[in-house]
Amino acid sequence: MILFQGRVYDSMLQGELLGQLETRINDTRRGPGLDPEKVIGGLVRLGEELGCLPQFLSREWLEHKIETELGVTAGEGPKRGTGPQTMKTHILPLGTLLHITAGNMEGLPVFSAVEGLLTGNVNLLKLPGNDSGLSLNIMLRLIRLEPALSDYIYVFDTPSGDLPAMRKMEEMADGIVVWGGDSAVAAVRQSAPPGTRLIEWGHKLGFAYISGYGCKDKELSALAEHIVSTGQLLCSSCQTIFLDTERMDEVNGFCQEFLPYMERAVRSCPGDVSRSLPGILRREFQVPHMEARRGSVNLAEAALALWRYNDRLEGMVYGKKEMRRLYPGEGCSLTACDDHELELSPMFGNCLVKRLPEGQLFGCLRCHKRYLQTAGLICEEDRRPGLTRILASGGVARITRAGTMSSPFAGESHDGEYALRRYVRYVSQEM
Repeated sequence: MILFQGRVYDSMLQGELLGQLETRINDTRRGPGLDPEKVIGGLVRLGEELGCLPQFLSREWLEHKIETELGVTAGEGPKRGTGPQTMKTHILPLGTLLHITAGNMEGLPVFSAVEGLLTGNVNLLKLPGNDSGLSLNIMLRLIRLEPALSDYIYVFDTPSGDLPAMRKMEEMADGIVVWGGDSAVAAVRQSAPPGTRLIEWGHKLGFAYISGYGCKDKELSALAEHIVSTGQLLCSSCQTIFLDTERMDEVNGFCQEFLPYMERAVRSCPGDVSRSLPGILRREFQVPHMEARRGSVNLAEAALALWRYNDRLEGMVYGKKEMRRLYPGEGCSLTACDDHELELSPMFGNCLVKRLPEGQLFGCLRCHKRYLQTAGLICEEDRRPGLTRILASGGVARITRAGTMSSPFAGESHDGEYALRRYVRYVSQEM
């Protein structure tokens, strides 16, 4: 389905609607622009109506985001410069944003579009294949709450393989916001028209680093609950646990000790995606959800089996000879590895455990600098400043306690950058 100026159309009309889109966008952008208060007011009412997003769509959260990322309050006028000429600098929308989102996080297209709306842009959302109508329904609800947004939101369920349609949307865009892995980002780089601003939010990896404990039982419990509750599907999720040691017997000993914490988290954390935030939203809009149970035994076992099969194939093709020992549990597992590399885990409660002495930590981080995001640090308090400095200088964008690796906070950046600054342009005017 397609959302086009507040109305829903069948996907069969995509060609006709794309043919009208440039004219509609130009008419909108020739106008007075999008009133920031209408955006914030509409989002606040959406959050109140849904009842499950009160923090992210609160006025305080949204206004704080604008002030933090752009350095201005919502609706603030141009800034006057100094010097021999009388100049004013205006913060204006980049223009038209094409959002190409990944399918690893339900509702991501909505999140991306919200940031485009907060900066006054016209937003074209190209949905991931597994969206199943969730994002379109949320955007439609938002438009009904604030009709002024209808000219600034267009949603298409265009397949990535429909290259002519993708090319048309790319040519209309002043900026392309792409969420995804290396192949998705590379494809957009290759097809984007020259001069189009590319805003890339590639897949990142989170990890935990353990160098001693403050309160061992509490910290390990929190880490296990984080791993299981996120399904390791988020960029901030823990994929690998690094231990500050060179000894493999300590890695194996940790796996034996930590596995019961993981099993306890599996039993205590809700396994049904219908109880997660995306599940609540899907139920609200009566759209189907994916047939998956995060943390469930079947999904954990399937993910692990597929990962181990792929690992064996790579071993035969590339001659990999790393020693790995599996510690299977109920709906989860730990794998002790003898290398020092940060990598994607099998996910769904299957975590990797590796040794990484503090002296080798910085070098490991620099080898994976393009993929670093969140580090959950467990250590004695007097060691936290020094280890935090190493993690930060090595390229990690977010350093937390182990149990809060995926907890959002007002004013946080995306992978070390403020998104709103990339969605605007600065125009200087001589008075």
